[in-house]
Amino acid sequence: MTYFQAVVIALIQGVTEMFPISSLGHSVLVPAWFGGSWQTLVTQSSQADSESSFYLAYIVALHCASALALLWYFRADWIRIIRGFLRSLPASVRLSMRERRLRLSVLDKDERLAWMIIFATIPVGLTGLLLEHVFRTLFAKPLAAAVFLFVNGLILLGAEALRRASLRKQEGVTVNRTVQTSAPAYSGNPGYTGAPAAGAAYAQGAAPASHRAPSGGRAAADIADAERSDERISKLPYKDAIIIGSAQIFALLAGISRSGITMAGGLWRGLDHEDAARFAFLLATPVILAAGVLKVPSLAGSAGAHIHGQVVVGFIICGIAGYLSVRFLLRWFQTRTLTPFAIYCLAFGLASVLRFI
Repeated sequence: MTYFQAVVIALIQGVTEMFPISSLGHSVLVPAWFGGSWQTLVTQSSQADSESSFYLAYIVALHCASALALLWYFRADWIRIIRGFLRSLPASVRLSMRERRLRLSVLDKDERLAWMIIFATIPVGLTGLLLEHVFRTLFAKPLAAAVFLFVNGLILLGAEALRRASLRKQEGVTVNRTVQTSAPAYSGNPGYTGAPAAGAAYAQGAAPASHRAPSGGRAAADIADAERSDERISKLPYKDAIIIGSAQIFALLAGISRSGITMAGGLWRGLDHEDAARFAFLLATPVILAAGVLKVPSLAGSAGAHIHGQVVVGFIICGIAGYLSVRFLLRWFQTRTLTPFAIYCLAFGLASVLRFI
């Protein structure tokens, strides 16, 4: 693998791991489109023996870079979440199973969010350990990746359709209540029902702070917005968190986006775009990091013997690209939707199907 190839793949990984367009699908499709010496990378990605594949070893290193970019961007949030988890442990250790279930229902937002992430990560973690080899060897092929990328576009469009239908339904309920009670109705973003302060802000024509773009970096106001987002996310039932987290299993298929399908799950379960994106990134962090750490030893073996320089360069580029992508997307989803990404997946997926069929 040349340094040029390493840089291109690192940029693609850094962006597509965060964008809802499938990093694994692009790591298969882009080299396949280039052809020539790039074709070796595609062959490498589906090797039966992952310990001897230099391309998989390189992708593993890039996954670690993506995970560290997420950890760094959300560092203040993870400190709160980890503290919440540790705070919830002492009381839980001495409780019976029934008492623990009751205890889970009265946790504060950070404690509850920590357990939601744990419960939501278990299904994909177990599936990845048991079936990663099967998914990779059977489906990490250009045509399969193209088909699944097209399916990913349909999933994103479907999530947007469900979200719009839910909003129309909630707006109808609001109108009915207004007619029945003759009271001022909350006619703003239905995703914030049950929040009088936010409703009043929308009624006065001013969006709540969580929907106003922060000014540069992760300033104090941005972190405060994140806490309010966590408050809303933590009100999801644990069952919904597990459903959203379990959706990551499908991202083991090259072409299905981890962030895309978890965002779709979040929209389906009632989150707005901003909160769904944030929850998707929080859920992805431990999964991506664990997958990378488990495979890192392969870099010390024959697979990584001749690509140490490329790994260092790619790691840095991927980390920077990932960090900037997260920052961009969280602002994007304050006011925009998944639709442009769905159109891209449909177009690139269909073109790739026609190319590799």
